[in-house]
Amino acid sequence: MRLHDTDEGKVYPVYLFVATLPYSQLAYVEPCLNMNEQTWINCNIHMFEYFGGVTLRIVCDNLKTGVVTHPREGDIDLNQCYEDFSNHYCTAIMPAGVRKPKQKASVEGTVGKIATAIIARLRNNEYTSIYDLKTDVAAALENFNNKPFQKREGSRRAVFEANERITLRPLPAFPYEYAVWEYGRVIGSDFHVTYQTCKYSVPYRFAGKTVDLKITDSLIEIYCGHERISSHKRFPGYVRNRYDTYPEDIPERFQNTEWNEHNIREWAASVGKHTLEVIDRIFKSYNTSEQGINPSMSVLKLSKKYSAERLETACELALEHVSVPHYSHLRAILASGQDVEYKENKKQENESSPAGFVRGAAYYGGDGHAE
Repeated sequence: MRLHDTDEGKVYPVYLFVATLPYSQLAYVEPCLNMNEQTWINCNIHMFEYFGGVTLRIVCDNLKTGVVTHPREGDIDLNQCYEDFSNHYCTAIMPAGVRKPKQKASVEGTVGKIATAIIARLRNNEYTSIYDLKTDVAAALENFNNKPFQKREGSRRAVFEANERITLRPLPAFPYEYAVWEYGRVIGSDFHVTYQTCKYSVPYRFAGKTVDLKITDSLIEIYCGHERISSHKRFPGYVRNRYDTYPEDIPERFQNTEWNEHNIREWAASVGKHTLEVIDRIFKSYNTSEQGINPSMSVLKLSKKYSAERLETACELALEHVSVPHYSHLRAILASGQDVEYKENKKQENESSPAGFVRGAAYYGGDGHAE
């Protein structure tokens, strides 16, 4: 099957996900534009929703998007997302052996029937929308499942409702949500972990420890070993440099830290007006003053490495190009010497500017005073 893109004049192949219940032979079919991991997981979710329950086991292909290793002896190693899906639905994933189609004979037989009942039936239709294709495939699937058997009483749907539905376990309260993992993230001294520039808090006792992140479209879950230590609503992808901090995660020593917004501003003012402006903008960019302490201190500590005079010049330069300069901006300016060049150019501009020529009063006195 194919999908036609009329705007670009391209034709894309469409793949069919096919699943079958062994007793009733009730089938589920879904057209897909790719065969990646997320599509595979979503098709499995939709399969259970279509059946209205969860099977005790899934016998699937030995596909790379779901199975990491399938040795002749020893444990089968599923990828992390497929294993999470299995745990969420409490179903056993049992991939068929390599080159052993008889281990999944039901679905192998259904694939051949689907080729006639759906693919051949829709072969003359030209689709420009995956939604339209899915709609027609769903309609053809219902005809297939409701069509009477030739050598057996009833239909796939009728046998399923009468005998097989009761063998399925109930669906969980919430469907599984596809997730990706980020491993080996270190919790900062501010007891936050960073993902895509945004920061999410954990209990302060985990500061400095290494954690793993489970990321879905809506959640960030933080694991230390096998323990989930925190869970946050995920900031949308377009949000930058935001904090999500739980009050209970903030230690008392951090709330009453020696450095606070007031004395940090005093330090910044002693460096110069442009440095103070940078610090003001940093504090204003956060929801609480505590969140601005570490970024501000990082900026001010540059004065110890490069001198207060150079930091002030770097802040002046950065403010011309960045609305809220941070440590990374200023360090790049100072490390490359842009502040020195900037200061020298300003000095040359001031020296080359004409001071003006003041004419004497006699010049404006008329013809009798002209010289």
